[in-house]
Amino acid sequence: MNSPLQDLVRFVEKRNGINDKSALADQVAAKFELTKDRSVFYCADFAVRFSASASVNFSNTVLSLSNLKKFDDRPFVVCLVTPTANHVLLANTTLLKKISHSSQELRENNIKGSFNGSDIMREFEGIPNSAGNLERLFDIHAGIGFEGNLRRLVEATNNISPSGKKFQVGVLEEATILRAPERAVSFVSSADARTLKEELDEKVQKFRNEILLASLIENVNVRGRIIEYLIAGEDESLRSELVRALQDRSKGLPQFKTENALGDYERDFDAYHTETDVKTKIMILNSNPKAYNIDKMLEFLAREKSVFLFYFVGVDATRIVNTVLVSMFEANLLDCTIILRQWAGRNSRGVTQFEGRTINALIASPAFAINRSASDAFLRKLIAL
Repeated sequence: MNSPLQDLVRFVEKRNGINDKSALADQVAAKFELTKDRSVFYCADFAVRFSASASVNFSNTVLSLSNLKKFDDRPFVVCLVTPTANHVLLANTTLLKKISHSSQELRENNIKGSFNGSDIMREFEGIPNSAGNLERLFDIHAGIGFEGNLRRLVEATNNISPSGKKFQVGVLEEATILRAPERAVSFVSSADARTLKEELDEKVQKFRNEILLASLIENVNVRGRIIEYLIAGEDESLRSELVRALQDRSKGLPQFKTENALGDYERDFDAYHTETDVKTKIMILNSNPKAYNIDKMLEFLAREKSVFLFYFVGVDATRIVNTVLVSMFEANLLDCTIILRQWAGRNSRGVTQFEGRTINALIASPAFAINRSASDAFLRKLIAL
């Protein structure tokens, strides 16, 4: 069964050669019962902006950043009408190189400016921005969102010096980093791994009802932060406040910020120093969870005894499906790790993300094998970025 986005692409491609963007816009709007907001046509499943050009290379102004913000939570498609064919591009904020027009005052607290067709990336991390990849690219974007892209766009647009600092890997640090898969293999088969999982599982069981209530929150970032705090938060008074708010939503959720740390749960054992990142996966949603900041990860793995893990909590409409504690080097997880280098700022190696379908499969059928040669190659790739 085709998705609404796939249906849109097929409908547009069947009208290749129409060479009239207004006529095509009218037909698309009627077919998909779209609402018009100035130059954007939209529904719950996608938004589309029509442009015309003599060729696939176009520099027309597409939309203001403030208007894009309204639709950045769904696929935002630019449909370019040329004399012989109609082309589609994804133009959510993750796919923008910069903001062009009237953007001198663009700041994180001052959304200004518009983007041109030439500001849309034609390729993202080796994935062509074309009809067959729109859903895959949107899955990547959904894990970053508007707020996650805003700082990067401000830096790229106004040449502002980026915050952060690339971790410098020396000879000693590299040697310790490259021993990380060996440490992970040892930890995963140890009694300490079972102890860590039991501690986290105990928190999940204790706050099971609240986790299920929190899973109904639509905002993915708020939902994730609340569930992660219920499981791994250190402030008991704040956790109690979250529990009360989830049980009685009339009071509203408390405002709180989580530290921008590498992991959520730190645990020292005699032979290991572990950091665990708690990730909630709503099983019915096809989303790509964020993974980690590469520089922060390398800095952590450069410490003796360091072991980094993910604790995935699978949730559906009525129950917690399963929990799984795995190394960052688990073979399936490593294979589905996406390096978002092109998205990163100038002072960063970038961030990573996981393909959601693999996480669903891992939750349903846990696996723990680590391929040391693949892990070594992966770490060398990260260091070289």
